[in-house]
Amino acid sequence: MDIAGGLAGVVLAGGAARRLSGLDKPMLEVGGMSLLHRAVAALRDADPVVVVGPPRPGLPGVRWTREDPPGSGPVAALAAGLGTVRADLVAVLAADLAGVTPSTVERLRAAIGTAEGAVLVDPGGHRQWLIGVWRDGPLRAALPADPVGAPLHATLGGLSIVDVPAEPGEADDVDTPGDLEGR
Repeated sequence: MDIAGGLAGVVLAGGAARRLSGLDKPMLEVGGMSLLHRAVAALRDADPVVVVGPPRPGLPGVRWTREDPPGSGPVAALAAGLGTVRADLVAVLAADLAGVTPSTVERLRAAIGTAEGAVLVDPGGHRQWLIGVWRDGPLRAALPADPVGAPLHATLGGLSIVDVPAEPGEADDVDTPGDLEGR
């Protein structure tokens, strides 16, 4: 495990995409770039960047790992990603984010202050648990002994969190074919 002083990145890219008939959702293109490439690009200041999911082409320089068993949920995927890095801060992103940018991660990183995490809040006031920057120690401490199937909001919700309002479109994700329309 590498020890980094600054920011590491973990991208969760192992979901089944049931609402998209099993398509490889992270590789869907929006604006000429796959969703996974968009998430990795948003982590341009992170080192290392780990993608939790099956390896995909065209992403040199990222590390790949899998949750055990594959498909066992976002907390298990987060635990697998954290198992490969250690840094002061860890940016955690889903691989289905159509509006995430480097500016998103920079704003979250700047907002964390003395809190244990900073998460993007969508226009409806909902925390987007998979668009956040977290302090490494508290993030690891929040993980349950058995992360398989654990709910993400319950795992992270007890940490001290700064809410960062999303800019227009920034919290958009792709879950259904309709989410791709007009993009």
